[in-house]
Amino acid sequence: MGKFLAFGEIMLRLSPPGRELLMQTPRFDVWVAGAEANVVTQLAKLGHDVGIVSRVPDNDLGQSAITTLRGHGVDVRHLQTGGERMGLYFVTSGAGMRATEVIYDRAGSSFAEAPVSAWDWDAILDGVTRLHLSGITPALGPVPAESAIAAAEAASARGVAVSFDGNWRGKLWARWDSDPRGILTRIVEHADLMFGNHRDIALLLGRDDFGGDGEDRRRAAAEAAFARFPKLMTIASTARHVEHVDLNRLSARIDTRDDHAQTPETVLAGIVDRIGGGDAFAAGVLHALLNGHGIAAAAETGLALAALKHSLPGDAALFRQGDVDAFLAGGLDVRR
Repeated sequence: MGKFLAFGEIMLRLSPPGRELLMQTPRFDVWVAGAEANVVTQLAKLGHDVGIVSRVPDNDLGQSAITTLRGHGVDVRHLQTGGERMGLYFVTSGAGMRATEVIYDRAGSSFAEAPVSAWDWDAILDGVTRLHLSGITPALGPVPAESAIAAAEAASARGVAVSFDGNWRGKLWARWDSDPRGILTRIVEHADLMFGNHRDIALLLGRDDFGGDGEDRRRAAAEAAFARFPKLMTIASTARHVEHVDLNRLSARIDTRDDHAQTPETVLAGIVDRIGGGDAFAAGVLHALLNGHGIAAAAETGLALAALKHSLPGDAALFRQGDVDAFLAGGLDVRR
């Protein structure tokens, strides 16, 4: 299957214990975090040869991230040290009718301050078969945006497949004089696989006239994206209906140029933590496709890992193949 590599910022996530409000008591639970790190962590747990390209400060915070990712089986040889600070974000978990809230503290981070020249793509991409990027990296500022574009261009020029997760972060884009559509288009032009729904496609195309609703609208949006981006072959997405914070319904869909696969909705009750669910979905889809399975199996596997992630605190899903198989087989009784 070859080497799978992801490029993006590694952070620390801090959350008050349980369902407390931020600073209700002076304690935090801390996890290594970041969309791209979440994807490679779950893929490593599923037995894939994965690595990450990033930059963290050379201090105890940065070293803890390196140690954690290495411990999960992620290759960290291209994880640089340098810069002054670790990117942070704070998550206050919601409950009932109170929504989860996120506060970012990542401006001026080691990764965000890395120059475009920090990344030697000739060396980094040697032996790599797929590079995974997300829309979070270009949202960090003009220099990370250029780095993400350079990564996509370098991979494309070397015949390395590119997957891209939209991961829209409006708060980050709003911090600078950005051009999300123009920047993201330059990345997606090199991708064969995109994670995103009709809203992500509307942003890329500057239009939202896909018509219909539900599955018809998602198919129309996918066809419009395929028409605009010649290299794009597959689009994977989820649809979520929120009853309240602890009760959601989730389904998954994959569109190709001449086919599609749609799962039924799965009820997610008693949600522990939904942060990272999209990354778990991406990892599940990638896992199935990397193993040569069809799009129906990929949609089901992505949905399984996304659903399982809702049962686990922290950012990353940490499940094995047996967990996925058990979920797909059904049944929630105690395993003895």
